[in-house]
Amino acid sequence: MTHGTHFTHRLVPAPAGRIHLVEQGSGPLVLLVHGFPESWYSWRHQLPALAAAGYRAVAIDVRGYGRSSKPSATDAYRLVELVEDNVAVVHALGEESAVVVGHDWGSAIASGSGLLRPDVFRAVGMLSVPYTPRSEPRPTEVFAHMGGGEDEFYISYFQEPGRAESEIEPDVRGWLAGFYRALSAETMPGPGDPAPYFVSPGGTLRERFPAGPAPAWLGEAELNHYAGEFERTGLTGPLNRYRTMDRDWADLADHNGAPLTQPSLFIGGALDATTSWLSEAIKAFPVTLPGLVSSHLLDDCGHWIQQERPEDTNRLLIDWLAELPA
Repeated sequence: MTHGTHFTHRLVPAPAGRIHLVEQGSGPLVLLVHGFPESWYSWRHQLPALAAAGYRAVAIDVRGYGRSSKPSATDAYRLVELVEDNVAVVHALGEESAVVVGHDWGSAIASGSGLLRPDVFRAVGMLSVPYTPRSEPRPTEVFAHMGGGEDEFYISYFQEPGRAESEIEPDVRGWLAGFYRALSAETMPGPGDPAPYFVSPGGTLRERFPAGPAPAWLGEAELNHYAGEFERTGLTGPLNRYRTMDRDWADLADHNGAPLTQPSLFIGGALDATTSWLSEAIKAFPVTLPGLVSSHLLDDCGHWIQQERPEDTNRLLIDWLAELPA
């Protein structure tokens, strides 16, 4: 299913101005938070499944994306601000609490929401990116050392305002298609190919994206939807999330090493580089996620978990939700 006929779109007030959300179903609230470079639409397979299972499923456009507000200040994309957007959405929907589930950057926003507002977020689901408590040293210092020799890690490449935009915005559709291919199980580069997470000196990310057909989950309609959104909004809001990582680190100083205590779920892709980079974070779950209900690595799955493997993702989410205290 790509376009459900029962999706309800609405704009709700939030600290950023407005948040666009899409909802389906009734019952306990499940808030779905997307990652980079996506939108509410990346949960199109989960909304109807969660609704059918008896939940009020709500997928937002994160601040800076889609029809949500796009503040101009880089600092407006700090984690603490995005957490307050999530709280505002819950309250605007007339609810006191929610389960929050995020993918990629949305996973970090979801875990941050649980950490900072346990009064509102009673359980936390994380896809692709495991919970990683704040630690020393500051993030940009860590990423600066991740390049292979002279190569620059993509997160470092994204730091300077305008730099990545100048690569992406002249051909948003082509860039997105390459980025989605590079991180999908069936189309990602082979072991001997240049890694698509690094930029050569003077080069671009795009020159390392694999050519060829799109992965099965990404049809023309899906790519057109994403491309249309980013052609309209640009990429600065989404990229600003990367540019506030050191600010987040400062903001969360009082939470250094803090565990996330709510009932939690992790789903990773076995072929996603994120799960190998952050393998130590996954090993630390007994300490960092004392409320962990279940953790899964999906075989033959890349980064775009809920789109590459929608049926498996739906089943794992619904099984987990069913185990949560009412």
